[in-house]
Amino acid sequence: MASGIIVTGGAGFIGSTLLEALLRAGRAPLVCLDNFNDYYDPAVKRRNIRDAQSVGAVTVVEGDICDPAACDRAADAAGDLDCIVHLAARAGVRPSVDDPPLYARVNNVGTANMLELARRRKARRFVLASTSSVYGNCPNVPFSEDEVLLRPISPYAASKLGCELMAHTYHHLFDLSVICLRFFTAYGPRQRPDMAIHRFVRLMLAGEELPVFGDGETSRDYTYIDDIVAGVAAAVDATAGFEIVNLGNSSTVTLNDMVATIERVLGMEARVNRLPKRPGDVEHTWADVSKARRLLGYEPATDFEAGVRAFVDWFRARFPDAAGSPGS
Repeated sequence: MASGIIVTGGAGFIGSTLLEALLRAGRAPLVCLDNFNDYYDPAVKRRNIRDAQSVGAVTVVEGDICDPAACDRAADAAGDLDCIVHLAARAGVRPSVDDPPLYARVNNVGTANMLELARRRKARRFVLASTSSVYGNCPNVPFSEDEVLLRPISPYAASKLGCELMAHTYHHLFDLSVICLRFFTAYGPRQRPDMAIHRFVRLMLAGEELPVFGDGETSRDYTYIDDIVAGVAAAVDATAGFEIVNLGNSSTVTLNDMVATIERVLGMEARVNRLPKRPGDVEHTWADVSKARRLLGYEPATDFEAGVRAFVDWFRARFPDAAGSPGS
């Protein structure tokens, strides 16, 4: 039997795009483990996975990573287990401030379940999705994986740092090969509707105000989905002991510049509603990707404005009723 790959959260933004990339690379069997929760419309996720399945065979196991029986069903479907790509998580900085126990349960218990599954089923590799949020408001930029001043400022970020520590423990105790990938603000087609670029495009096309928190000078290292997925796919094939690796674009865009870029792409002016800064939001993110280049052959290739144009093209095709505004 061929060696299988489990992608948790495989119906999400990054997961479904990764499954398509793996299918195009001839990888099989592939298993998506997803609980299709209502953090955002489950119908969006079901369409994502149908799009992936239009490229090739993906077995979908509908279940929760916090349920060991669901994890076992996914492993049974995968057969001889080559790799677990653990993308499933409770996402979102701001919602985590309102419900820290939920984030601890889903992210930390769920990750422990997947690591234990990898140990019991003798998976060869484990790829863990982490986040740039673990760096908090670290003053040393660009952020390096060797940084010791990690001070998360949201429950989401703290839970993901805990996932990294648990993964290291499994590597130390059971010699599991683990790569933790710290994603820096992924965007592009299928981006979650709660994320800024998706939300702002949707609001502008509807003629509504954009909620901009703070003075707009916070900045993010926006990373196009194809670049993120190329890094994840490389990690699937890497045997690395234990490594933490940044996946970013290694450049920064302020919130104000992001809005200006969307205005240029849409050919319309935004109406901005300035609001107080929200707790949990970091000031800046900026990835040092030299380690990713060295270990994974990673080379981000997508300019920010080109990536926004690609997202807008996808959005207009996916949501034609929202696309009849000026500039379309």
